[in-house]
Amino acid sequence: MLYFCPAKPQPPKKAPDLRPISSLSFSLSEQSRTFSRRNLVTKDCCQMTGCRRKSPAMSALASRSMLLPLLLLIHSFPASVSAQRRGSGSASPWQTLSGNSPIVVARGGFSGLVPDSSNAAYQLTLLTSAPDVVFWCDLQLSQDAFGFCLPDVTLGNSTDISQLYPGRQSTYTVNGVRQTGWFSLDFNTTSLSTVSLMQGVYSRSPNFDSNLFPILSPDDVAALKPAGLWLNVQHDAFYSQHNLSMRSYVLAASRRFVINYISSPEVGFLRSIASRFNPKITKLFFRFNAPSDVEPSTNQTYGSLLSNLKFIKTFASGILVPKTYIWPLDASNYLQPSTTLVSDAHKAGLEVVASDFNNDAVLSYNYSYDPVTEYLQFVDNGQFSVDGVLSDFPITPSAAFNCYAHMGHNASDKVNTLVITKNGASGDYPPCTDLAYRKAISDGADVIDCPIQISQDGVPFCQSSINLIDTTQAAETLTSFSTSVPELKGDGIYTFSLNWSQIQDLTPVISTPFPSYQLVRNPKERNAGKLVSLADFLGMAKDAGALSGVLINIENAAYLMEKQGLAVLDAVETELTKAGYHNQTALKIMVQSTNSSVLMKLKDKKQYELVYAVDETIGGADPSAVSDIKNFAHSVVISKQSVFPQNDAFVTRMTDVITKLQNADLPVYVQTFSNEFASQPWDFFADINVELNTYISTTNISGVITDFPQTPNRYKKNRCLTQLDNVPPYMASVQAGSLLGLIQPPSLPPAQAPNPALTEDDVSEAPLPPVGVKPTSESPPGGGATPPGSGSGQPRGAAAGFMATVVAVFFTLLSLLLL
Repeated sequence: MLYFCPAKPQPPKKAPDLRPISSLSFSLSEQSRTFSRRNLVTKDCCQMTGCRRKSPAMSALASRSMLLPLLLLIHSFPASVSAQRRGSGSASPWQTLSGNSPIVVARGGFSGLVPDSSNAAYQLTLLTSAPDVVFWCDLQLSQDAFGFCLPDVTLGNSTDISQLYPGRQSTYTVNGVRQTGWFSLDFNTTSLSTVSLMQGVYSRSPNFDSNLFPILSPDDVAALKPAGLWLNVQHDAFYSQHNLSMRSYVLAASRRFVINYISSPEVGFLRSIASRFNPKITKLFFRFNAPSDVEPSTNQTYGSLLSNLKFIKTFASGILVPKTYIWPLDASNYLQPSTTLVSDAHKAGLEVVASDFNNDAVLSYNYSYDPVTEYLQFVDNGQFSVDGVLSDFPITPSAAFNCYAHMGHNASDKVNTLVITKNGASGDYPPCTDLAYRKAISDGADVIDCPIQISQDGVPFCQSSINLIDTTQAAETLTSFSTSVPELKGDGIYTFSLNWSQIQDLTPVISTPFPSYQLVRNPKERNAGKLVSLADFLGMAKDAGALSGVLINIENAAYLMEKQGLAVLDAVETELTKAGYHNQTALKIMVQSTNSSVLMKLKDKKQYELVYAVDETIGGADPSAVSDIKNFAHSVVISKQSVFPQNDAFVTRMTDVITKLQNADLPVYVQTFSNEFASQPWDFFADINVELNTYISTTNISGVITDFPQTPNRYKKNRCLTQLDNVPPYMASVQAGSLLGLIQPPSLPPAQAPNPALTEDDVSEAPLPPVGVKPTSESPPGGGATPPGSGSGQPRGAAAGFMATVVAVFFTLLSLLLL
């Protein structure tokens, strides 16, 4: 388990994982400031107001003491983990130049979470990544020729310098482009010693900025004793124009500590130092900028230099290239065929490191937003492997290379967690279409689901919403069928208003659950596939061979039965019988509902696993509620936030909901696991695989419900799950609430009230009503004046509707007797 000791003393937290790995203790600055949260939209978001700063305790940056000492508790990570990655006597599966596994280079440390090049970023890298991870430092120079690590020659985005020195902007020409900002060469070491680091990527959390992380020198980074240190010299020519020598600094630094890699996009700089370094100790890498950019010392474009790798080999051991140099993308963000760059470079004796890997970016749609899939595309494609990757999230390539690469198609499951689909593989295709289900089966889902809807002519079919506007283009072709149904929360084109012949010809639409992040799903297949009847779904599942079960999800049953005269449960039973499901044991039949009345109706059906879905986010479960569920259900579905509640995208704690349900012998399934980074709190590092690992290894849940079944299926097979006695750091679960404990009080999100506990009143419902008379074509679809209740169309927690019926019958009988 990964967990972080909070910045200030707090009551000790009980670690729920039985396999703790290590702990970080952060000693934060004594300086006091009041911060306002940055505006995440404008480019001026680095400006902050209301700040108070004490005088610096030291006059030189080099003399500042290191913050955030790393404490490794319980276990020290063994060298054997690294040895597993490096070549042994057997033939290597890696197609790298050396035959070793690719290196992981952490750009500015773990800069995807905390400020780039901060002590926290580097130490978090040590805690979460492979032991041979390489630290990357973008080298800049101060006015007095002191070297330090910051991502750009201008400091405005990555530090608070704009607030400290608002009037000291300058304008310079950098590589032929005029830039205005706070340039490092305008500030001496004393001035920079008062500057603190900030998160420079505006979509990432700014909450750690108030920790006052100091700027670090390469000496400070080397003192952390990483397995490798990489200095990137991006602007030697610019500094030389202002009488500052990167060459002199690098040569002097190499006498103080080992530099394992040096990169630069400038041929002249690398050629000037090539003879001064032993390539067995320090490898030089030529960094390629955009193909159309001009390299300053040769006056050639980088695209033209790419065709002269033999020339590059005369002064470098390798090349550092943007990942699109290897796997280009088309204008629609889909992969094109790979180039021959890696094989050409290897033939020239050059290693290749690919850059620009970020978990929290819009990846190629071919990767289905899974960052591990992207890394494997570069190292495990059967044709070539890059020799390393440069990443803002080093935990992910560490796991990709050590746990997931070269698993093969016949890898066996290491855990028994069921993979249950959410509307099929709806992350890749429109939900509940034939293509979504076929993709789910090929992706290795254990159970595929069918959310039951029913047409006007009584045909049950699979669709995620009773309102066809949500999932199809019905609004464009069937506007005359739009109606208002208060019980179903408003206007729509409802499934019970159309016959199946009308519905099955509708064009489906892929879901977009995170529109504010502009994370669209597989746009080429936005309208692909056909809607599927329950009969076709059951046939497809039976023919699949590899499935262990099907899940039938029934909602709105009371409304459909009473107001629309549609016997939805009977229709489902009929189709299951016709498909032969009652005469087989190969496929488990799971029936799920958020309505206890539905499951009570099916309680005597011994061949079903009845699954109660809790449709609220809960913070606990009363014993009476658990006991009530036990009376009608065999298992329970809860939301992710009912396990790990969040505040401003930070996990606050771990609830005891799963423990209480499991203690009552109720298996628990958790939903919904999506690949998009926007679906995960900061604690899981924008990596669905980290999130899955934490839920599964910490809580022992029985299944995960997902719209990307390929991802959890691959997780279950990864080789690191067999190392239970020696869990590598990149496969350790995350301690709930510990990341929030690192944030200084001024930047903490406002406290929130805990989610309510599930009560018996939340669970209990009136019995299902009898099937009513179908409304005539002139009748409004609402079918009457039933007051709006839960999604089922009847009130929860009381038998109000049922009692009203009893009273009406009583008075009718009484009037007959009086006659």
